[in-house]
Amino acid sequence: MAETGASPLPPTPPAHSAVARAEHFVWLTARVLEQRRFAYHFLGGGADTVETALSAYRNEDDGYGHALEPDLRGPVSQPLHVGHALRVLDSIGRCGGQRVERVCRYLTSVSTQDGALPAIRPSQRGYPSAPFVPVVDDPPSELLATGPVVGLLHRNEVWHAWLFRATDFCWQAVESLEKTHPYEVEAAVAFLDSAPDRPRAEAAADRLGRLVREQRLAVLDPEHLDAFPVAPGYAPGEHHLPHDYAKTPASLARAWFTDEEMTRSLSFLRTQQREDGGWPIRWRQWAPGTALEARPMVTIEALRTLRAHGLPIT
Repeated sequence: MAETGASPLPPTPPAHSAVARAEHFVWLTARVLEQRRFAYHFLGGGADTVETALSAYRNEDDGYGHALEPDLRGPVSQPLHVGHALRVLDSIGRCGGQRVERVCRYLTSVSTQDGALPAIRPSQRGYPSAPFVPVVDDPPSELLATGPVVGLLHRNEVWHAWLFRATDFCWQAVESLEKTHPYEVEAAVAFLDSAPDRPRAEAAADRLGRLVREQRLAVLDPEHLDAFPVAPGYAPGEHHLPHDYAKTPASLARAWFTDEEMTRSLSFLRTQQREDGGWPIRWRQWAPGTALEARPMVTIEALRTLRAHGLPIT
């Protein structure tokens, strides 16, 4: 007999549902952190276990390392790892309190002279890292690293002195974008979706959306992928689709695309689930282990995107 007062188990997904197939893939291939995240998002698991798994990547300097972001190997803290950690905390409703206060102290300590974040600090030198994230001695501030972090902190109503100059940097970077590329656009959207000045964010997003369409940075017809260019330096076939920018219907990027374009994009995303239950990675693969670690992350985000847009996954 079950114990009195025991919490009921979540319903088991149908054996051939997208979630059930992905669950098998995750248990077979994923790190503990992604296993815990999958359980939290789709199997009724708790937030505490996710946070415990994430804590294994935290360093004494209050940053995160240890290949939390798989394309950066080694133990040292890096801003890109911190951005990843904040996304995990935000997704479980734990992006606040003393843990984030400590993260902000780390961000302050590694910021450039203009108060923003470089993507990779020189401490990465000597450890393996992807060839498309070069390590330099005096790295500049980048919207790619700063935008998502600032956006997540604003989204969770975190107020810290570090945010003032970093927010100013993001505004200047987003509003001066001319020639851009998909990952930079994603970072800009992550900032704009949570920036406190909503009228300014909406105006900036409207301008950015026009750039995306003018520069053909989104595949609007997935049946003709080859008709759309791949950004310089990206891997062959490393396209972005509307759902990559508008991960939820509430995103400012959703207004960039028609209902028909969004439907085609999400339908394409659904068809990308592989026979093993996971979704593929589209960026350049440079080491077998990094690709293996990244696919469960991509799988979790694909399911979350489909669910956010109201598509059935179970």
